[in-house]
Order: sequence, then C-alpha cells, then structure tokens
Amino acid sequence: MFTIEHEFDATVITLVDEGELPLQEDVTINAFAECVTLEQIDPRTDRLQTITLSPEQLRDLAAALDLPEGVYQLRQVDGEDADGPDGDA
Repeated sequence: MFTIEHEFDATVITLVDEGELPLQEDVTINAFAECVTLEQIDPRTDRLQTITLSPEQLRDLAAALDLPEGVYQLRQVDGEDADGPDGDA
C-alpha cells in the first residue's frame, strides 16, 4: 500500500509494507525539484535514516530496475534518454 500527497514544495510518497512478517518500517519519499530523499526509521536505534538522491541518480535507478546485470551509462539521444551499455560487469 502507498499514499501520495502533494505539498507546497514536494510530492510525498509513503510506502507501507504489507508483505510477510517481519514487516519493514514505512519508507517516505520526498520528491523536491533539486533532489529526492528516502526516509525510514531504523527500529534498532529508533532514529530516522535519510538517503538523498540527485535527479540523475533517480533517473539511473529507474532505468536499472529493468536492465540485466552490467555497467551502463545513460546518454541523451535526440532529446530523449536512452540506455547504452558501457561494458559488462
């Protein structure tokens, strides 16, 4: 399950784990114009952990979800992003 909220300066998506036990803590994704943050409470320390991605890292992550193992670099072709292998890992 997930929720989407549009705030003044960000879109906030919250991912709620509905898988098998043990369940993971909710993940909150804050999409700003200049970066995307992923936040999750660490249940061992009860502290909020944050990861910040640049727009380019987010683009690469989205592309990587549908590609096989390897090393890739996205290149812009005729105004569109296209993935091109740089070699194999």
